[in-house]
Amino acid sequence: MSAITTIEDLHQIYRRRAPKMFYDYCESGSWTEQTFHENKSDFQKIHLRQRVAVDMSNRTTESTMIGQKVAMPVALAPVGLTGMQHADGEILAAKAAEAFGVPFTLSTMSICSIEDVAAHTSKPFWFQLYVMKDEDFVRRIIQRAKDAGCSALVLTLDLQLLGQRHKDLKNGLSAPPKLTLPTMVNLATKWRWGMGMLGTKRRFFGNIVGHAQGVGDPASLGAWTAEQFDPQLDWGKIEKLRDLWGGKLILKGINDPEDAVMAAKIGADAITVSNHGGRQLDGAISSIRMLPSILDALQGDTEVHLDSGIRTGQDVLKALALGAKGTMIGRAFVYGLGAMGQEGVRKALEILHMELDKTMALCGERDVKALGRHNLILPQGFADPTAVI
Repeated sequence: MSAITTIEDLHQIYRRRAPKMFYDYCESGSWTEQTFHENKSDFQKIHLRQRVAVDMSNRTTESTMIGQKVAMPVALAPVGLTGMQHADGEILAAKAAEAFGVPFTLSTMSICSIEDVAAHTSKPFWFQLYVMKDEDFVRRIIQRAKDAGCSALVLTLDLQLLGQRHKDLKNGLSAPPKLTLPTMVNLATKWRWGMGMLGTKRRFFGNIVGHAQGVGDPASLGAWTAEQFDPQLDWGKIEKLRDLWGGKLILKGINDPEDAVMAAKIGADAITVSNHGGRQLDGAISSIRMLPSILDALQGDTEVHLDSGIRTGQDVLKALALGAKGTMIGRAFVYGLGAMGQEGVRKALEILHMELDKTMALCGERDVKALGRHNLILPQGFADPTAVI
């Protein structure tokens, strides 16, 4: 491809280079994938107000997220198995985010460990926690995040049990993956990916293997992960985890106004409006449509970020104009990583920044913090998730 100008360009390169098992893991949702698709398509229902004859010079996309200065209000979301999309994927993505000036969030289910990422970066990153039944493991991994200097804990609330993702089951994706004949044939065609994986020692879940009781090798990992997600996670446990962490806390997976109010009551520094990228409750309303009612319920009491469905800088602008303080991208940076490694993540961020900056200017704004609903034209009923549009 002679010129990479969009996130979709990176997506197409990623699709060619990544093994089908890991491509499908990224590019799929649960059940019928209704929510997965509507997360993207609902952004397209929002139109922008074009303004002219305004001074467009001296623009800035700089802002803050949970008090941290950012080059633009975009954080890299936690994505499991990132180190299987590209060798040492979490390290490379973290380095690209640090260089660009945006937060990186490491998943509990990462291939590279907390300590690995900390050793290859110079600034604090965020750590995302899945709450497990093994309370000792949870306590120790929180301490490991503290020891690594992580500046925020992102507590994911919408994965107490796994939503069924048909493609993962058909591909034999598990921990560790099941190597069926079709999978091995496909892996053999991805020589660039294979050479990278042969050149790294990081091929398994680095935060778990050797750290969880009874999980000393990949063979014992599958049984542990299959039964460890805590279905009893409730607000009382969240408060205990808040106290155990003692630092900045972001609650991710809020997609309802009542839950947002509860998150504010327990003192979350921020919430992330998210439906897990359409990978959990299929049929849930898209994050961008739920955002206005959640903001109305909170009345400015808690910082709000938006996750799920963002593929362009215009999507970022629309979320900010609706009232989000920041956004999170998952698939958009994974496309870049799988396509071109660290350089691909940098390219993805550059594309989003360029689109955000130029769109902001053409909407008549010079400062990303000045964006508001006055920049948008919403379809009737869009801000009401109970309305049919």
